[in-house]
Amino acid sequence: MDRLTHFDEAGRSKMVDVSEKEITLREASASGIISMKPDTFRMIMNKKIVKGDVLEVAKIAGIMGAKKTSELIPMCHPLEITHVEMLFHPLEEESTIEIESRVKVRGRTGVEMEALVAVGTAALTIYDMCKAVDRGMVISNVKLLRKSGGKSGTYQI
Repeated sequence: MDRLTHFDEAGRSKMVDVSEKEITLREASASGIISMKPDTFRMIMNKKIVKGDVLEVAKIAGIMGAKKTSELIPMCHPLEITHVEMLFHPLEEESTIEIESRVKVRGRTGVEMEALVAVGTAALTIYDMCKAVDRGMVISNVKLLRKSGGKSGTYQI
């Protein structure tokens, strides 16, 4: 592809027309990392954060983020998402939590953005719930891990 699909011939932004695309199962997964102080990590793992169970709230936030992606990213199509899974992989030695999302849809366009927004929303929720004890948390390395379905085939890092 030699041009960006979200712009017309005159360079004006546009939503891609997916009307003629085939409906297929499309899946995407993404990940990101939130790093924090060791004390903050222990508080999250021991459910000692005053605002509640951080990872459970972040899980719900990630699912909601995936569902609301088209309201946040201007050219994303609203999708009837069929599944969102949020996984958290705590790494005590580094005081980090890897966040992973897996999103599915049967549709005409993929769910890469939904998977990425799910990770970002979950990470921001962790930050929000813990900022009273650690404003130095860092969200990093948010990336697409895999996508499949549709004409462009499978992508995997």
